[in-house]
Amino acid sequence: MRGLSAPVEVAPGMSATRESTLWVGPKLQEKLAAIAPGLTLTLDYGIFTFLAQPMFDYVLEPLHDLTGNWGWAIILTVLIIKLLLYPLSAKQYQSFAKMRAIQPRIESLKERYGDDKQKFQMAMMELYKKEKVNPAAGCLPILITIPIFIALYWMLLESVEMRQAPWLGWIQNLTAPDPYFILPAINLAVMYLTQKMTPTPGMDPMQKKIMTFMPLVFGVMMAFFPSGLVLYWCTNGILGLAQQYVITKRHGDKPAAPVPAK
Repeated sequence: MRGLSAPVEVAPGMSATRESTLWVGPKLQEKLAAIAPGLTLTLDYGIFTFLAQPMFDYVLEPLHDLTGNWGWAIILTVLIIKLLLYPLSAKQYQSFAKMRAIQPRIESLKERYGDDKQKFQMAMMELYKKEKVNPAAGCLPILITIPIFIALYWMLLESVEMRQAPWLGWIQNLTAPDPYFILPAINLAVMYLTQKMTPTPGMDPMQKKIMTFMPLVFGVMMAFFPSGLVLYWCTNGILGLAQQYVITKRHGDKPAAPVPAK
């Protein structure tokens, strides 16, 4: 309906006519904006609307106009995000490389202090300080990509433009799960390899087992997500894995010899 009108008083024996515009149809954003200001607010992108709407208006839709395909638009969106976050990602993977290099020394400290977890933690923090390693350096890029992931999830659910939109080959609907689970399988493999490359210094055996199974849990769960969302996460994972491999090879020092336990 086109806005709110002032109330009309109808005297006895008189009549009045009121005209209103009603839109019955899909929530195509260009048409909604042309019908009435604010009608696009009927689209619900959840708590990350502030992120999803600009991403659709200024990134995904222009890229779709350029490529003519929503799947390629999603992939190019990931490339743009990766380029913007490159400085943070580079620091993250450099920190990972240093942590992998000192991991044998951390294992030696763990053997030295046994069950005295307090002394072990203090010694490990001292080693981090000495080697200029920041274990928290990898958190910020992840904290940034997760809201984008959730925003894209709601966008795929709400944006009519992407419904029944094909990408290539077997993916003929980006808002439906992959019918042959090919993308989820690739995504699971990428997550597993990423987990294997991520250092886990000081982690006890039970935690390591849980971390080993995490890619399987998330891989199975994402098998039933919209294929466009899995395409985004899979592309993000492949680029991140390649970046991590290159930076680890470039900046990773040779592992130091373990310190003998006393």
